[in-house]
Amino acid sequence: MPLIRKLEPGLWEVRSHVADGIARVVFTVEASVMVLLHGFIKKSQKTSANDLETARQRLARLREE
Repeated sequence: MPLIRKLEPGLWEVRSHVADGIARVVFTVEASVMVLLHGFIKKSQKTSANDLETARQRLARLREE
């Protein structure tokens, strides 16, 4: 699996191996700046709906500003 992958339009995921498993950070890019929206330790193969929704909400707030 690649280090970075696109989840949906405007949302990307980067992964990193840590002692507790695999850490994931969902991010977006705004005006050539990487904005980190949500980070978590992933325990299953699929990204949980709650984690994805948190990132979506934060992206929406970012775009309101």
